[in-house]
Amino acid sequence: MTVMTSWDVFEDLHAAQDEMMSTSRQRAMRHGMQFGQRDTGTWAPAVEICERTDAYVVCADLPGVSADEVEITFRDGLLTIQGERLPNRDVTEEKVLRSECCYGTFRRSITLPSHVQGEKIEASAHDGMLQVMVPKAKDVQAKRIMVRAGQAKTAVAHGAMSNGS
Repeated sequence: MTVMTSWDVFEDLHAAQDEMMSTSRQRAMRHGMQFGQRDTGTWAPAVEICERTDAYVVCADLPGVSADEVEITFRDGLLTIQGERLPNRDVTEEKVLRSECCYGTFRRSITLPSHVQGEKIEASAHDGMLQVMVPKAKDVQAKRIMVRAGQAKTAVAHGAMSNGS
């Protein structure tokens, strides 16, 4: 029987932390940055896309970004959310020991189905969460089809039978 001590748990945590730091160093080197310097390149916010019967709902995580710093466009079925997130304090006098936050310009484009009402798209922001409501066109919303009990023939099957099949 193997007994895990609390030291083993901390070793795992330290190993995970070292791996993250190594990844940050490699990313910084690829972008020509020194370790500890903040990445201010382009990034894409995490999104969640849900479908309701009447609309698609796109939510984007944008902590630290005010509503007037976000631009949303819709053209040819492509919903684009873009803007910029700046650090909320002056970091020129600080040595950043760890930063897992993304700063700089962001852009996220989402292809939507053709059956949406682009002129009726609405957006709101609250507590760092952007929500975009994209209404569906009324004529293409899902239609409930009734199932009739006791009838084995459908119109297609009936038509195929009358053609001599």
